[in-house]
Amino acid sequence: MKFKLGEEDLIIQTGELAKQSNGSVLVQYGGTVVLVTVTASFEVEESMNFLPLFVDYKERTYAAGKVPGGFFKREGRPREKEILTSRLIDRSVRPLFPQQVDRKIQIIAMVLSSDQENNSDIPAIIGASVALGLSDIPFDNLIGAVRIGRIDGNLKINPLLSEMEKSDLDIVVTGTKESIVMVEGITKEISEEDLFEALEAAFSQIKVIVEKEEEFVKDNGKGKIEFVESNFLSDEDKNKIKEFCKENINNAVLIKDGEEREKIIKEIKDKTLIHFKDIIGDKSDAVSGIIKELLSARVRKLIIEEGKRLDGRNPEEIRPITCKVGFLPCVHGSGLFTRGQTQSLAVTTLGTSSDMQIVDGLEKEYKKRFMLHYNFLSFSTGEVKPDRGPGRREIGHGILAERSLIPVLPSDEKFPYTIRLVSDILESNGSSSMASVCGGSLSLMDAGVPISGPVAGVAMGLIKEGEKFRVLTDIQGLEDHLGDMDFKLAGSRKGITALQMDIKIKGVSLQILKEVIKEAKNGRLFILGEMEQVISDSRKEVSSYAPKISILQINPEKIRTVIGAGGKTIRKITEETNVEINIDDDGKIFISATEISAVKKAREIIENLTAEVEVGKVYKGKVMRIVPFGAFVEVLPGQEGLVHISQLDKKRVNKVEDVLKEGEIISVKVMEIDKQGRINLSRKAVLD
Repeated sequence: MKFKLGEEDLIIQTGELAKQSNGSVLVQYGGTVVLVTVTASFEVEESMNFLPLFVDYKERTYAAGKVPGGFFKREGRPREKEILTSRLIDRSVRPLFPQQVDRKIQIIAMVLSSDQENNSDIPAIIGASVALGLSDIPFDNLIGAVRIGRIDGNLKINPLLSEMEKSDLDIVVTGTKESIVMVEGITKEISEEDLFEALEAAFSQIKVIVEKEEEFVKDNGKGKIEFVESNFLSDEDKNKIKEFCKENINNAVLIKDGEEREKIIKEIKDKTLIHFKDIIGDKSDAVSGIIKELLSARVRKLIIEEGKRLDGRNPEEIRPITCKVGFLPCVHGSGLFTRGQTQSLAVTTLGTSSDMQIVDGLEKEYKKRFMLHYNFLSFSTGEVKPDRGPGRREIGHGILAERSLIPVLPSDEKFPYTIRLVSDILESNGSSSMASVCGGSLSLMDAGVPISGPVAGVAMGLIKEGEKFRVLTDIQGLEDHLGDMDFKLAGSRKGITALQMDIKIKGVSLQILKEVIKEAKNGRLFILGEMEQVISDSRKEVSSYAPKISILQINPEKIRTVIGAGGKTIRKITEETNVEINIDDDGKIFISATEISAVKKAREIIENLTAEVEVGKVYKGKVMRIVPFGAFVEVLPGQEGLVHISQLDKKRVNKVEDVLKEGEIISVKVMEIDKQGRINLSRKAVLD
């Protein structure tokens, strides 16, 4: 099948590759080709109360004609782009599976060819939808996916990577024919109205894509197998357990203190397991499912019918906020943001250009000067877990917070530092990624990073029953767990900088999204107000512990002069001044040290080495050689000019040695630089 999507043809093929999977497709967009397969395990799993879905997006470097870096010269751990795209696929398809799944399901998307211009994530998402539709795995809600950008004020579907450099928004939207399922993107402080316009444009294209997918699946699809409920309790036993728990669960929901509520719910579960041990046997997970079902029904009814939330807030109310800055004495910048039972400790470290991260993937290698690393500590939820490094969730949350802050960062010309921001989550009960945005913003301002304005983030929730729904601002953990949506929006007072939406239902209408986006603005502005009471603008100077940096732009042809033969000159400068020097190919020189005096001294040396002689300017120079017709004077390092004997004095000079001697320092004026680059000097012109 072939159809137009944006400015390229999208080509979908099946039946030739990976035929032992349950479903496979080859999706081509421009010169980018992605193979997507879906496979279900043969074995029926017992007591599955969650969706056992695994998604892996893989980039083969041969797709771009590259050999992997590193010692082993083969693909290893997933790169950041691979993790983020795996999450995009997972979050798009997960809500659309049947509630009861009794087998493990795996989606693998492999990039086989990359034209370096058409991003592979959109073909991968579309391929996952079509492969699931073709397979015998129950999945009837096909989805479409588009990336939308805005270039020179015009919305564009699936812009080229080179075009995205000029776009003020980059949003991936997925959805069915009826509603939107997933949203993720970064924007340059756009308005809520502009965001909604972009979502509308994306959704209109998604409906067309799904219609094309349905045609293809109808012609090539298999019959669907049936997922059956396995090894769970009978309806009679379930009803007995519900009757035993229901009243206690309903009362527990009304406890406002989260820790106390969790404690009571655990006690109810333990009592239930003991009371029904004869019929439960090894099916204790089923009791957890029943308690969750009762909790969900009670919480949702309270919110929908009475507008009451677990902690007593009204739907649009935000939990108490406290902010602190500058409380860690030796770091470059620190911020502590606490909202309810969620707390982020954000610490900024300023580095030099040599600290930038080199990112190498299928696309062109580039350097990253701003990094936000998110760490979720087990004690933040009162749990005991071994620390095995950041997982997909941690990386995804960190990138969302990072993207939220990028639009307000200064250019490297204005602020020539590499910036690393670490958010350690010390408490967690709802939207720690948005707490990282708020804490990160505080920390950047405390570090003296001249951001254009503070940024705040808020997580929005949704409870929907039939046609009735309620939008919740600043959701906590249980509201996220039992609710239908987690929509995170971050931004400044000027506008939105980043967004991410996940849902648990089959989709959300544009009308609901419009209300969510509107309420999110109110929440964001309230949080910004709380933050601005503590710090509203960046400090005028960086920390005394941060390196001092100066940027010098020289003629690229002078780079060899600064480096010297075998690096002799630059080595001498660094040893004399105790600075670090980094030189770009375009002639940009970064000079850094802990003391500003050392930076100034090194800069002066380099300026003298690379300065260009100017006609009409007076220099103090050293007499290097005396010849019968004049003297050669070094006006700048390595640059000599001739003072003709007639230009030595106002009176006639018979012999150069009568006026000058070698090694003498004299003032001279540059009279001319001829076509051959020879410098003519005059001492006579400056005698007065």
